[in-house]
This record gives sequence, C-alpha cells and structure tokens, in this order.
Amino acid sequence: MVKEGDSIPSVDLFEDSPGNKINLSKELSSGKGVIIGVPAAFSPSCSEQHIPGYIGSDKLKEAGKVFVVSVNDAFVMKAWAKDLDSSKVSGIRFLADPTGEFTRALDAEFDATPLLGNKRSKRYAVETENGKVKKVAIEPDPAGVTVSSAEKFLS
Repeated sequence: MVKEGDSIPSVDLFEDSPGNKINLSKELSSGKGVIIGVPAAFSPSCSEQHIPGYIGSDKLKEAGKVFVVSVNDAFVMKAWAKDLDSSKVSGIRFLADPTGEFTRALDAEFDATPLLGNKRSKRYAVETENGKVKKVAIEPDPAGVTVSSAEKFLS
C-alpha cells in the first residue's frame, strides 16, 4: 500500500484523450500536490460527495496541483470533469488510468468486478511534496467517504 516517503510512480495517465499523456511523477516532481483516487467516475459517492467536496473547498488552492485519478478511459474522465466542474474554476485535473497501471503501482487496486466489471482503485487522497508522498488517507470501504474527504484531508 502507498505510504509516506514513497515516490510518485512514473506511469502515463491520460487527460481528455488517449493521445494526451500526463505523468504525475513529472507533474509533481516539485512543489505541493494532491492525488485523489476514486473507484468510478459518475458513481454516486464519487460524483455527489467526494469530488464536489474538493471542488468547493476553500483550502484547495493551498494544496498545490490537484488531480483526480480513476480506472476509466480518457473520454469518460473528460465528460466527468465537464459535468462536475464545467468552468474549470477549481483547477482540478481529471486523469484516466485505463489499464489500472498507476493504481497498481500505488498498491491501491481492489476487485470491483461484481459491481463495476473490473478491478478499480480504492478511494484515497495522497498529499505530495517534491515528488514524494507526504500524507496518505485510504478509505477502509471504497464506497465510503470519510478519511479521504476534502473536509478531513485538507484540514
């Protein structure tokens, strides 16, 4: 499981389209950042509680660069970003991990096949500083939003 002191994995993720590669190891190599992992774009907990809490947080600007990562394709993540933050006022970037490679590198994968059809990401929030994990909050139940909520994590 991802822990404090770990380096951010060097894995290509995708923003808006399969041709637009984003590597969080490079993006977060300096300064502060937050990676928010979710089990599924457009799912009730993710769309109604988890990510809206970050979008509406007064403390978001202090967090540095903020990314939402899900085991979905780039087109789904683009549509979800448009649905949740159409004006992009939050600055949060939505990234696709279509094969789950980044999720596995963080050791945050769980088998969601019965509900979502494949393996997915546990729900988490990771604070980074200069390419290293500074703080980790992984939900004990992927459907729950407690320790990784913006209110709890950004406090």
